[in-house]
This record gives sequence, C-alpha cells and structure tokens, in this order.
Amino acid sequence: MSSPVLPEAPSLHQSIIVLGVLASGSGSNLEAITKAIANGQLQAKIAVVIYNEPDAFAKQRAQKFGIPAILINHRDYKSRKALDLAIINILKQYNADLVIMAGWMRIVTQVLIDAFPERILNIHPSLLPSFKGIHAIEQAFDYGVKISGCTVHLLSLEVDSGKILKQSAVPILDNDKLEDLQKRIQVQEHIIYPEAIAEYALKLSL
Repeated sequence: MSSPVLPEAPSLHQSIIVLGVLASGSGSNLEAITKAIANGQLQAKIAVVIYNEPDAFAKQRAQKFGIPAILINHRDYKSRKALDLAIINILKQYNADLVIMAGWMRIVTQVLIDAFPERILNIHPSLLPSFKGIHAIEQAFDYGVKISGCTVHLLSLEVDSGKILKQSAVPILDNDKLEDLQKRIQVQEHIIYPEAIAEYALKLSL
C-alpha cells in the first residue's frame, strides 16, 4: 500500500485552526492554550506536541489532555537543518496550520521558516525589541527598568526580531524579587498567547 501524500503547504480554509506546538520545558503556555481551547476562547485543536528534552514536563501536560507528544531529541541530529526537517515532517503529518513555540529552546533555520511562512508564533518574556535572547527577565531586572512584560511575535531567522503581534506590560516594583517578576510575567503570557493565536488565525482566514 502506498503512503498517503502529505500536503505541500498548510491551509487555513477550515473553521478550526490546527496547531503544532514545540516545547522544551514545563509547557505552562501549552496548558494555557489548551484551556483557552476548552473554554471556547480559541477555536483551535492542538494536533501534536513536539518536545526535544526527554524529561520535559510538556510531555506530561500533553498526555494529560490526550494530545500526541513526540520526542525529537536535538542531540540525535547532526545539524540544525536536519532537526528542522524532522520537525517539519511531523508537523505536516499532523496537518498543522500554525506552529506555536511554547518555550522552544532551539534556534531554528530558514528551512523551518520557509515550510511555514508567517505561520510560526513565539512568545518572549520581555517587551521586544528590548532584552532579546536568553535570560530576558534577568536582563530587564538587572538593568533596572521600571516596566517589563512579554511579547508574542512571528518567528524570524534573527532571534526575537519578527513582527510583533501582541504585548503586555508588567511593572517592576521596588520590592520585587526576580521570582516575583517571573511569576507576574508568566501570568500575562498565559493571557496574551491564546489571544494572539486567535487574532492572528482570524486575520489569516479573512
């Protein structure tokens, strides 16, 4: 029996948006998106969760909601391009319309971006374009700014530099500890990420 032909490009012609989620860590944004779907805020389905760290708690979160979770360990691939090709293969098998990075801690290549042009969303814990890259909350905290926050943006080859879709500001209080700020930013992440996905999916379907 011949293998089914996979679609060449994702489509948004259906009423329910199909999401493929990439996660490396705890998956708290994954859970926030799943709950937004359950309560009707987001008309979507998470078709698959891809995780690259064998002990990532995102796997347990996905399993709790009955979502297929597939390990693609980056250590098993000789290059970032090879890793991205494996990711693309899985995402297309599950007919993903949008790719949602929920704490994906790997730098992607143009191969992945070209496979899902303007269809990959990321969330970053700062008010971009300030404090790009890793340890963004610590950067803002140590620099002494009075307002930080989080940003949902389209993925681009340059780290944390794609088009901004949604932001939420979080004040840094005089008596804040780093952990306090992290928790308040995460609360806002869980609010704006599902909102941004819904708004962007609607825009693409117009």
